[in-house]
Amino acid sequence: MNETTVRAYAKVNLTLEIVGRENGYHHLDSLVASVDVYDSIRLKKRKGRLSSIWMHGQGSESIPPEKNNALAAAERYSETFGTDGADITVYKDIPIGAGMGGSSADVAGVLVGMQRLYGAATEAQLEALAEQLGSDVKYMLKGGYARMQGRGEIITPIEGVNQPLHLLMLYPSAGVSSGACYREYDRQNTADNPIGCTERAISALIEGDAAEVGRCLKNDLYLPAAALCAEVQTALEAALSFSPLGAVMTGSGSAVLAIFETAELCRYAKSRYKGKCRTAVLKTIDPQKQTFLKSPFAL
Repeated sequence: MNETTVRAYAKVNLTLEIVGRENGYHHLDSLVASVDVYDSIRLKKRKGRLSSIWMHGQGSESIPPEKNNALAAAERYSETFGTDGADITVYKDIPIGAGMGGSSADVAGVLVGMQRLYGAATEAQLEALAEQLGSDVKYMLKGGYARMQGRGEIITPIEGVNQPLHLLMLYPSAGVSSGACYREYDRQNTADNPIGCTERAISALIEGDAAEVGRCLKNDLYLPAAALCAEVQTALEAALSFSPLGAVMTGSGSAVLAIFETAELCRYAKSRYKGKCRTAVLKTIDPQKQTFLKSPFAL
């Protein structure tokens, strides 16, 4: 195989509880899910350990190569496993700075693509490299429904979910820096206060009770993000005005999601929205069950 294309899916945090802090790191308990928006990543073998990258879409063209985490991932793969590099083209559809894991998705997608091209790593080795490259990159290798704990490295897949959740997404024009959001959280909070929303949301998800999932939505980073970006609060208030099952900010912001019973209700709310945010109707998915995907270990 000389070239391959990978779909790198976005994720949403249905819950994000901060359960502790240690040595500057925040420990999370979060219910995450993949959604049906993705970046397309095309990789082609090239001689030598260095790789190249071209970015298209969502303003990604302005990312300098030396600060591009996806390019760094390809070169770390080559360095770690002794392979040649790749010419990489990324077509972005995941909004930047939205809290949907776009950067981590691209890193994971590049690792999957490099594995398809060269097959030099075991699954455990690829996961270990993913952990080194970002807190949620390991999750992004496979995606799906999962409980994410620790700094994002403890992943527990959630099986038995048979129905998707239907989401209306609101994307404020401004993004939120993850680092700045966590620093603002520390400034605002002297103590963490998890209340078990993640545990309850997982049970409701498995039972197919979307209404209960909606009642369990929670994000401890919402107030810090709203302090940094007023559009986050405006977006959440707008989402709640349509009486969804629940609404919450994802990740460290700035995107907001609202859960509705059906895709039709999502589209109706989208048609009624008159604010300034971009909107999209999405659903949760399991990328591993999409028929066009191929395991990076089945070369």
